[in-house]
Amino acid sequence: MTEVFKACALQFDIENGDLDANMVWVENQVKMLAEEGVSLTVLPELFSTGFDNEQMVDHARSTPGVLEQLQGWAKTHAMALAGSVPELVNDEDPRVYNTLYFIDRDGELKGQYRKTHLFPLTGEPDYYRPGDDVVVVESSLGPVGLMICYDLRFPELARELFLKGAKMILTPAQWPRTRIGHWDILARARAVENQVFMICANRTGNDGELIFSGGSQIVDPMGNVLDRAGENDSIARAEIDLAQVARARRLIPVGRDRRADIYGRKDNE
Repeated sequence: MTEVFKACALQFDIENGDLDANMVWVENQVKMLAEEGVSLTVLPELFSTGFDNEQMVDHARSTPGVLEQLQGWAKTHAMALAGSVPELVNDEDPRVYNTLYFIDRDGELKGQYRKTHLFPLTGEPDYYRPGDDVVVVESSLGPVGLMICYDLRFPELARELFLKGAKMILTPAQWPRTRIGHWDILARARAVENQVFMICANRTGNDGELIFSGGSQIVDPMGNVLDRAGENDSIARAEIDLAQVARARRLIPVGRDRRADIYGRKDNE
């Protein structure tokens, strides 16, 4: 396991339905970041397609090819990649999963997480199926927890990732400007509560009337924002030192001091 490494959260204006354009943009950024020695890059939610909901089943058929490309880039550049794409259930089901895949630095697909909480204000339940699993990936960079966008509002999920051993939580998103203040607060809260690094990648641009203002960020286990991107296509970068997780948990031992006996469950149930 690599204790110290460079990570980034990549944000850009996703072109709805234009898989080729989105993938070319990501590939160019990955090549650039590889020259900087970056070991982990987190991409926004549905980075390859956007919320092109009416065509999402068709887009999901392209996901195996998207993953193959990501695996090739990861292996070539020794860079772990994480981002969400549509996952096809079957041709008869009009709904797909919004699935976050984690590809390690050797190009191996190490884990996947299906978005658990679907955002009702934009009609996600009409087009997507909710996942049912809490996922921590054992990677070459350490144990990585996975969640997506709206999941950030549910401390229960982040706590489950903490209990399963996560030292980082990766969060791709399409979080609108109107609620960007919540994005900032929740990213720091989840980091402080669970003494983890939060690596959160938002998008920029607009989708119809929704405007996205980026603000991708990396937060350390004590809630310090190590880097935060602006409103345009850009990157939040930071050095991740996993020893900080252990130090934070020794200083304020919330894991030890939890009262699972009164919260209605015990660890590892």
